[in-house]
Amino acid sequence: MRLDRFDLNLLVALDALLDERNVTRAADRLRLGQSATSAALARLREFFEDELLTQVGRQFELTPLAQALVEPVKDTLVRARAAISTRPDFDPSTISRTFRICASDYATYVLVSRVAIALAQRASGFQLEIAHLPKHVEQVFGLGDIDLLILPEQYASRIAHPQTHLLSDDHVCMMCRERPLRRGKLSEDDYFAADHVNVRLGEAGSFSFEELFFPRAGRPRRIACTVDSYCLLPRMLCGTDRIATLHRLLAQDLALHYPVKFVGFPFEIPRLNESMIWPSFRDQDPSHKFLRQVFAECAAQIASEGRSRARASRK
Repeated sequence: MRLDRFDLNLLVALDALLDERNVTRAADRLRLGQSATSAALARLREFFEDELLTQVGRQFELTPLAQALVEPVKDTLVRARAAISTRPDFDPSTISRTFRICASDYATYVLVSRVAIALAQRASGFQLEIAHLPKHVEQVFGLGDIDLLILPEQYASRIAHPQTHLLSDDHVCMMCRERPLRRGKLSEDDYFAADHVNVRLGEAGSFSFEELFFPRAGRPRRIACTVDSYCLLPRMLCGTDRIATLHRLLAQDLALHYPVKFVGFPFEIPRLNESMIWPSFRDQDPSHKFLRQVFAECAAQIASEGRSRARASRK
């Protein structure tokens, strides 16, 4: 079938070639022979009057035109697939599909794990592949391989795709349960005098706590140890006088399982606001919309539980 002289059968091949940037891998994905895939690339190059894939060293890179085609091609295919799969009633319990979620271990521990439980009860065919935040997240997300990205709003605002606020959290200081505190709290001077266990987020430490939340001029922290997971913090604190900065929702749970305690932060720093971002070409996908709805519902439950704990603590 042709549309404005373009053979629509080539659209799926174009999507695979733009994603894989390699004829052999695209052929495997399309379940076609390499010669057939090469012929499809030749026809695409002829139609667009552009190389689309150019060899740089041992790898292929997308031309500027090819980069501009990535999102509209995916959008067209997703909308086409959604149209042909439309049923009078969308029933998530009958859908079998895998979604790739990228989030920090904090977001995975606090939120994504709860979503996974909800899906097991309501849509067991929904499978989640959960990965760490990638390095160069803005560029990677634009390739379309990530279905949902959970990211602090400082970074989410840089990504030109649909997004919505999920949850907010404040910061606390965690330490060994035996560590003494004057008057039961941590002062600002105590905070800067202590050795810290620091957390860097993402592949290759692409996000740091300081970069996200802590541009406090003139008083650098003394970093004694750096890890790439918030869940490692209790093991790095037990039996030491070190402290760590993390989020209250996570600290509350970790303190139930390890001999650690947490106290209020000694000065004001911005709250953590987590956003959910998804590719624009998946905006109207029924399965994707259902997944986003479950995320929003679970985030609302977490917020409600937090308000209940706050009311209880004031009594």
